[in-house]
Amino acid sequence: MRKPLFGVLVLMLLLFPQWVWGQDKVGTAGAQFLELGVSARAIGMGDAFLSVCDDASAVYYNPAGLTQLMDREALFTRVSYPADITYNFVGVGYPTPRWGGVFGFGFLMLNAGDMPFTPYDVGLEPSQTFTCKEYALSFSYARSLTDRFNVGVTLKVIDQLYDTERAMGWAADVGTLYDTGFKGFKIGMVVTNFGPDLTMIDESYPLPMNFRFGGVFDVYRRGEHSAVFAAEGSHPNDNSEKFNSGVEYWYKEVFSLRLGHHYEYDSGGLSAGGGARFNLSEAWRLSFDYGYHDMDWLESMHRFTVGVAF
Repeated sequence: MRKPLFGVLVLMLLLFPQWVWGQDKVGTAGAQFLELGVSARAIGMGDAFLSVCDDASAVYYNPAGLTQLMDREALFTRVSYPADITYNFVGVGYPTPRWGGVFGFGFLMLNAGDMPFTPYDVGLEPSQTFTCKEYALSFSYARSLTDRFNVGVTLKVIDQLYDTERAMGWAADVGTLYDTGFKGFKIGMVVTNFGPDLTMIDESYPLPMNFRFGGVFDVYRRGEHSAVFAAEGSHPNDNSEKFNSGVEYWYKEVFSLRLGHHYEYDSGGLSAGGGARFNLSEAWRLSFDYGYHDMDWLESMHRFTVGVAF
């Protein structure tokens, strides 16, 4: 009885995060591209993914999740934002029994393209343009300390380029994942983007550090059908506390449907998606995922992820 009771208490804390968190500091951190999300599967579940992440996107969501990879895996995601802004992600997970763990690699790039200077810029022609690009390169390692408790660490290099000016720095993510052994109930915790301030010209600003805590458990598993429910809460250093929840359904472990919701966000709540994965051979598996996020008064976002395991 203790395990179900513990799960109920955890979910109560997630449902009412304002009980345990403090004062907002809205808009006080930079490098916000680190918080955009990288997986169509995750967005379909309302981004309640840190305890689920059993694919290469764990290098972004929770490095401890890399321990769930049985095969080498690579993922690619592309997101098209308004104003011709693109966001791309590449993630790789590489189990290494020889080293007793799993290595991961990630690359993020937000590209705003060429933008024209405004006529208010003295001495510049309206036809002149400038560019804005932001990158993050990450390296992860995760391992199981016991048959149920896993830890992972990600180190990342961050580069923000605004025309001829740039800011460079580093950050770290530290995550854990605990499998209770009861009805697929797993608990995850992660601290992301912990690192020193970045400096652009003469101005310094902190990274968007975030503490997230969540869980996932089986709600249905019989024959060819299975479904899980996931929930998590987050406490960012530059905004109010947030809560995410989502459901993922699988048929024959081949076709999936997802539904999620984002709570306490400035815009948008509902998200949905689906996917499929196919065995090309005994050694190769291909996956496709789509995620939709309703952004209210902003344009709705569509994410596409392609993965390969080998």
